[in-house]
Amino acid sequence: MKVAIGSDHRGFSLKEELKEYIHKLGFDYKDFGAFSDENFDYPDSAAEVSLKVSQGQYDRGILICASGTGMSIVANKFPNIRAVVANDVNLAIMSRSHNDCNIITLGSRYVSNDVAKNIIELWLTTDYEGGRHDVRLNKLKQIENINFEE
Repeated sequence: MKVAIGSDHRGFSLKEELKEYIHKLGFDYKDFGAFSDENFDYPDSAAEVSLKVSQGQYDRGILICASGTGMSIVANKFPNIRAVVANDVNLAIMSRSHNDCNIITLGSRYVSNDVAKNIIELWLTTDYEGGRHDVRLNKLKQIENINFEE
């Protein structure tokens, strides 16, 4: 599995911790910024990661900002993306098993490094259940294909 990861300046420190942990778990990743804790706008890295996942170049994406909310808003603008703010393990598991989410966003203000590692491990290793959930995902795909310019 290939993982794209990105943050803004508020998520930089947590992102650096998670990169090491993702590597220890045996997953390949690429960092799309921020590359320091200097001011960095969240839409920049969120758009990069989301585009790569949307196009299928990466299987999953991890985005980190102060709350996770801004990153999630950006990510969900892209086709084929199902992004969720999951600042606890239960949300992370459900987002994968029921919603087949391919991007998770975390809030560095709301999760400790240890909790974030646990969330990411569970999110990366939880499979999509399919079955009854496929009907709902197909409805999401139909919504995505609506031409709102008509």
